[in-house]
Amino acid sequence: MKKLLKLLSIVMVTLVISSCSSVRVAADYDKAADFNNYKSFAFFKTGIDKAEISDLDKRRILRAIESELLAKGFTKSENPDILVSIFTKSQQRVDVYNNAWGMGAWGWGGFGPWGGGFGPGWGWGWNQQPMVSTRSEGTLFIDLIDAKKKELIWQGMGTGYLPRNVEKKEERINEFVSKVMEKYPPKMEK
Repeated sequence: MKKLLKLLSIVMVTLVISSCSSVRVAADYDKAADFNNYKSFAFFKTGIDKAEISDLDKRRILRAIESELLAKGFTKSENPDILVSIFTKSQQRVDVYNNAWGMGAWGWGGFGPWGGGFGPGWGWGWNQQPMVSTRSEGTLFIDLIDAKKKELIWQGMGTGYLPRNVEKKEERINEFVSKVMEKYPPKMEK
């Protein structure tokens, strides 16, 4: 019975963690900007150098952004219409899961019509330890800057988790960038 409870608690934690695996995205933009005029891009090295992530992850992000922009019909140029910059934020998230609930847990049954005794059944176990999960949640900001005016015209943001595994990390970074860049160009209200 203990093995079943432990298995059920692991399954529940896995379901909760996997349900949080999607990338949450948002975008903001300058309503006065004419996004039809932007056809070429370059990376804004000064801004990118300030991003507090490894050079490997920077290159992964920049390759993904370049791929997305090329797919949207942009060309890479030394005299660009827009400059692309990135920055990141991260925070630790601690989740605590009580794995002592469920059928078969030992506990006090309570008083009144709901029970009244000590024994197996639905309830909270006293000797069960909660499971603790610590993960880093990161936010990637992609800034598009009008190269002539040096003004921010569009900012996309994606928030989610990165795995430690290199192959999965690269796949996840591509997903982050793809989801954020789906918001560009903005759907202009008429």
